[in-house]
Amino acid sequence: MAVEAGCAARRGGGQIARVTLVTRDFPLLEGGSGAVLLAGLGLDPDIEVTERIGGAPAALDAIATARPRTLVIAVDLEPAGAAAAVIGETGLTVRPVARLARSLPVRTRDAAGATRDYGDPRLLRERGILRSVRTAWPGEVSAVAGVDHKTATALSSATAPQLPTTGASAAVFALARMAETGTEGVLLGVEQATVSGLGVDGGTASVVRNELQARPVPHLVRAPGLDIPISLAAYERAFDAKLRWQASRNPATGALDFPPRLSIDTEGRLVEPAELVELPRTGAVYTQVTVHVPVPGLPSPYSLVIVELDGVAVRALAKTTAAESGSVGIGDRGRMVLRRVAVRSGVPDYGYAFIPDTAQHTQKEIA
Repeated sequence: MAVEAGCAARRGGGQIARVTLVTRDFPLLEGGSGAVLLAGLGLDPDIEVTERIGGAPAALDAIATARPRTLVIAVDLEPAGAAAAVIGETGLTVRPVARLARSLPVRTRDAAGATRDYGDPRLLRERGILRSVRTAWPGEVSAVAGVDHKTATALSSATAPQLPTTGASAAVFALARMAETGTEGVLLGVEQATVSGLGVDGGTASVVRNELQARPVPHLVRAPGLDIPISLAAYERAFDAKLRWQASRNPATGALDFPPRLSIDTEGRLVEPAELVELPRTGAVYTQVTVHVPVPGLPSPYSLVIVELDGVAVRALAKTTAAESGSVGIGDRGRMVLRRVAVRSGVPDYGYAFIPDTAQHTQKEIA
């Protein structure tokens, strides 16, 4: 989700020098998830990635304090959603106006990331949300993120936008809604008893939405037995080839090789490293097959397609996503998207999947 949101925000160009990822649902990987994020976004591996734990207040703080050419991405898992903003010299004018940190830990997490709720919604509302909002910003509020719609409506002086999430991404969704409607005023991000406020003082920003409609969970079968274990040596060798959507250009013939590979001359000597070329992410299905045989660790049935990429002589093998197995046919158009394909030995394994254009979704750009 972070990659999808980041790619949508980057549409329209502009260089990115830093990436900030805000969420409460980081994979528990020592060393972080920056390499996967940068590869999926098509950014260089030397770009700084900051992982920031928090909800709506943390997302607003990240936007308010970010330097130009920073990509801020906010992600939530429940309810699921992601949104991103590119910070630049021009666009929507924002400034920090309020910040208040209080402690009311009605939800906690253990070392494994499992949550536990105290179970007193009145305490959270009266002594947490309402008290903190009134203390941090006694004036009028245009929008509130991080709370349910009923509470946001009660706290807002205008019509509160219907937000799809209540975590970190809710703050960016609310900011996008204010940009779409030309609303000026104060946007508050709330999490338990912590509040952060952003003043929106005008300006314009391009808003890009890429939203899949919810669909029923397909009936899948898991094979009994142990999952296929991961080989970290193989994971490391294949990382760039799997996650960076690039091909190598043969210096002698100009042909593209995918995955990228090294070449030798007629005497068996290694030639100069080939130039890496970004591949298009759109194409059409060349052929397809649906696998019904259960494989440990891979829910079945699932569909595999060979995609003929647009404008280059390259075909790629991938699973389908956001579509029922067997529903994608030869000639169907779509795009390649980063997905988590499996979790092996506790390590998330990522790769590219094919999402057909026939998948029901909303994709639009609003200036």
